[in-house]
Amino acid sequence: MRVPLSWLREYVDLPATETGRDVQAKLIPAGLEVETVEQLGADLKGPLVVGQVLTIEELEGFKKPIRFCTVDVGRANGTGEPQEIVCGARNFAVGDKVVVVLPGATLPGGFSIAARKTYGKTSHGMICSGDELGMGDDGSHGIIVLPPEHEAGTDAIELLQLVDEVLDIAVTANRGDCLSIRGVAREAAIAYGRPLSDPALLDVPAPNAYGHPVKVSDPFGCDRFTARTVTGLDPEARSPIWLQRRLQKAGMRPISLAVDVTNYVMIELGQPLHAYDRTRIQGAVGVRRAERGERLTTLDGVDRTLSTEDLVITDDRGPIGLAGVMGGADTEIDDTEGTTTEVVIEAAHFDPVAIARTARRHKLGSEAARRFERGVDPQAASAAAQRTVDLLVLLAGGTADAGVTEVVAPSAPRTITIPADHPDKVAGVTYGRETVVRRLQQIGCDVYGTDELIVTVPSWRPDLADPNDLAEEVIRLEGYENLPSTLPRPLPGHGLTGRQRLHRRVGRALAGAGYVEAPNYPFLGTAAFDQLGLDADDPRRTVVTLVNPLSDEEPALRTTLLPGLLGALRRNDGRGGHDLALFETGLVFRPTGQEEAPARLPADRRPTREQL
Repeated sequence: MRVPLSWLREYVDLPATETGRDVQAKLIPAGLEVETVEQLGADLKGPLVVGQVLTIEELEGFKKPIRFCTVDVGRANGTGEPQEIVCGARNFAVGDKVVVVLPGATLPGGFSIAARKTYGKTSHGMICSGDELGMGDDGSHGIIVLPPEHEAGTDAIELLQLVDEVLDIAVTANRGDCLSIRGVAREAAIAYGRPLSDPALLDVPAPNAYGHPVKVSDPFGCDRFTARTVTGLDPEARSPIWLQRRLQKAGMRPISLAVDVTNYVMIELGQPLHAYDRTRIQGAVGVRRAERGERLTTLDGVDRTLSTEDLVITDDRGPIGLAGVMGGADTEIDDTEGTTTEVVIEAAHFDPVAIARTARRHKLGSEAARRFERGVDPQAASAAAQRTVDLLVLLAGGTADAGVTEVVAPSAPRTITIPADHPDKVAGVTYGRETVVRRLQQIGCDVYGTDELIVTVPSWRPDLADPNDLAEEVIRLEGYENLPSTLPRPLPGHGLTGRQRLHRRVGRALAGAGYVEAPNYPFLGTAAFDQLGLDADDPRRTVVTLVNPLSDEEPALRTTLLPGLLGALRRNDGRGGHDLALFETGLVFRPTGQEEAPARLPADRRPTREQL
């Protein structure tokens, strides 16, 4: 999970001087594995400004097309005169607003810009692409063409948000809530002791009967489905720069306004969404298991044969999407022809196991599936849908339809009963009831009771299932590093037994006489008895056979030490060790047929002499 520090600051009032490294040092002890802190624009130096292309002259006689341009950069060059620049890109025209780096600037990677003669002309700067500015993949690999409202000479470093820090967090499988800016902000707010400005706290209209019809046939696979509609969208509207840059910093590529908005809200709130072209949906939207033989062409253009275990989104014609994984091509937003003016927003909560199995079955990983299979906050669906509607109305000039559809399977809040001193016993530290209650409330729990606490778990933490999980949260927030390192005190012993003392005396006597101890595995095969020449009725031939022996050739416990010692002598003699004397003290196992089942030895105290 990539978390831009500038985005995180919107929801947590971090100290102004706090750097990404400082935030990393706070989050790691709290249990978030911040692997790296990427410095964006650390070696970038201006002037980097908005320019307007005034003229373009095509230069002939070269191996590739070259253009000689004059660009208005305002007063950024100190004269106000047009800047002459040589450029090989073809994706801009006269009148376009572009990003211009002027002589004296330094681009990411330490690339210094100076006036230089090339292709028979002197180029006073460079017209920049996103790759050259370290902006990541914008899908075009060409010159950045800015919206026309930006004035020539405007500082492009600030406009394009090129200077930032990005935390790269390895989110564990049990912390799906941290696959969102909201989740990481919640942890940062606790770590810094600052209030959280929750982006999910929105005014959401109540469900009514006027929204797009939805029918959920599998309430176990989908326990919540919210549908909202936005009409009157401007099909030519494009994602603003700030939204594109946030997506790029978070590791996603801008595609089109409607898709970008759903991706933005998913990263912000952790709730995956999907937008359908309303004119391409026939009838009600449904959720069910796929039927045998059904097929679906997903957004990646692959025609897939569905399994009866797949959870699918449908309309009257059949499947239109793999629920929680990827939408279908038949209802996709048309961003090429620019004809989509009405969209239906889906914000749902699907069964994590079903989504994980579908994604693996079709080898189709997606950001949505990654979140669903780790656990998504079911209570965030309506807020995420509202946030998406608000952004589409703001950025595409749409109108929010009055209809609000919400299908919810009834469920009770999850509660856990925990003794107030349970974290103390687990950690071996006295935290006290007040600390336990405060820490549980910080992670979003409602806590009641005195000695026995009744804890209502927040909807965004499906990993909290028993008292030990709650104890872990208290210990984590109090700091693992604050746990004292106390060695356990040994319990008083009773000394060696008579047999143990005899073994030691015999061993010391033999070692003093020049013998070398040769401990062997206590296993043997019946062939060893024949090699020793034992009689058929010799009691040493009666053995205890193991159920799961290490070797099929030696499946029994030894009844004599001789086979092991003779084998050791043979191996040493074969390796040139002819002058040696070996001994072994150890157990042999001679069953009588009247043995009782062995006593179960205690794990929390020293066994008694009788048990031994």
